[in-house]
Amino acid sequence: MKFITKEIHAYLDYPVAIALIVLPYLLGLGGSNIIALYLSVVTGIAAFALTVLTDHHLGIIKVISYKMHLIVDFAVAVVFVAAPFILSLKGIDAYYYWINGAAVLTVVSLHKPEKENA
Repeated sequence: MKFITKEIHAYLDYPVAIALIVLPYLLGLGGSNIIALYLSVVTGIAAFALTVLTDHHLGIIKVISYKMHLIVDFAVAVVFVAAPFILSLKGIDAYYYWINGAAVLTVVSLHKPEKENA
């Protein structure tokens, strides 16, 4: 049951990017490894830029295909799920990345493919 359309995904992108920048400070990330703070902030800035550059109705410059956008989202999710293990993150630092990684994997896996133009 895939129901997340390109339009829905586009509406999620900007708030998620901003959350990735702001939430690490609000949650006090970085207690187990300072990289836990900066990984999210840098990813949020990159996600904002990716959204601006994506070819969907909320993209501004539209030079990156939506398919490539989904590939990048998937790669970020994998990095987020792996980060606690690689960086020895503990507590809130680890949970933050596991939850965000799982959320992005869920969104990408529920993507409704666009119909091909005949």
